[in-house]
Amino acid sequence: MSNAKSTSFLIFVQTVPVLFTDLIVAYPIVFYGAIALLAFAMVLLSIPSIIFTSLKYKLFDTNDLHRKRHNLSISRLGGLAIVASFTISTLLFSAMINFKEANYLIVSCIILSALGLKDDVYGTNTSTKFILQLLVAGILVFFGNFRLSSLYGVLNIFDMNMMWGGLFSIILIIFLNNAFNLIDGIDGLAGSIGILAGLSFGIAFATSNQIPYAFISFALIGAIAGFLKFNWYPAKIFMGDTGALIIGLTTAALAIKFIEINKFTGNNEPTFYSAPAIAVAILIVPIFDSLRVFTIRILKRKSPFIGDRDHIHHRLERLGLKPDQIVWITTMLNVFIIACTILLQHLGNFLLIVLLITICAIYNGAITWRLSKAMPGKA
Repeated sequence: MSNAKSTSFLIFVQTVPVLFTDLIVAYPIVFYGAIALLAFAMVLLSIPSIIFTSLKYKLFDTNDLHRKRHNLSISRLGGLAIVASFTISTLLFSAMINFKEANYLIVSCIILSALGLKDDVYGTNTSTKFILQLLVAGILVFFGNFRLSSLYGVLNIFDMNMMWGGLFSIILIIFLNNAFNLIDGIDGLAGSIGILAGLSFGIAFATSNQIPYAFISFALIGAIAGFLKFNWYPAKIFMGDTGALIIGLTTAALAIKFIEINKFTGNNEPTFYSAPAIAVAILIVPIFDSLRVFTIRILKRKSPFIGDRDHIHHRLERLGLKPDQIVWITTMLNVFIIACTILLQHLGNFLLIVLLITICAIYNGAITWRLSKAMPGKA
């Protein structure tokens, strides 16, 4: 290659990323749609092969069938399609804008998906799960900078140093990892709440002109939407721990960044006020359900990590509701809570979080009252 041609080629290579960046800045909505569509298409095309392979090689975990109502012939490996499409889409678009922070999230997703895959096929002990989740959370917090620097007055805690902020962020990430896993008990629920969370964060980041995090959000939406086509009642495939853990991990990372980007210092005008309360509202379904079942198990002197069928969606099933009805009711309640929190964001985090807990407590109380009427002694 001549010197002139070499120079022209190098100029072209260096110009391509700049052109993509300019296009993304000029037409972000087009690229948000493109990344969601790409992730959606990859999942849509890969799920049938996963179902076929699972049936052919009998890739099923029989360790906890006592908590499941579905038969053994339904694959739990749908999470493989979710994580593969999400990571590919995120890597592709983050490369266009040279967003290296996404690499830490992708590495964390790959490690966590390996844990989820083993659990979905053979089962995994609790200590192994905890150690790997701790490792993944540490990577995100200390290398990827997905770390809270303040609680903004919640529990009367304001600025936190790196150690305390990092420790709290690790606990939060691990909690949300498992919280999404816990609500994955009926067809379509975890996927629907995951899409709502991704859409909420995606719109929030797009509004704040935070293009990289909006890309991650819309990649997650597309991946889950493609899966949900096969997971809607009656489900042909489940996401398993692989999918639930990835959704929990990604939404936790997005929630932390949403809170940090909208940090109010007194000298700035954030796009959203009371960001911690809004993040809690977006993730209220897995947060409240997990806190509720953990509290009940501890009060009954049982291990909080031993599963049962006392989640809110299980209680709604006992009232005679079908899975798709439960998903719609739960999702609409979540939308209502998000809308109320955004409309009342100037009330401050403490009052808003108290309001959120009150709404959820009233909802849970109404379910308990209905169960006491329909099934005395089993509410």
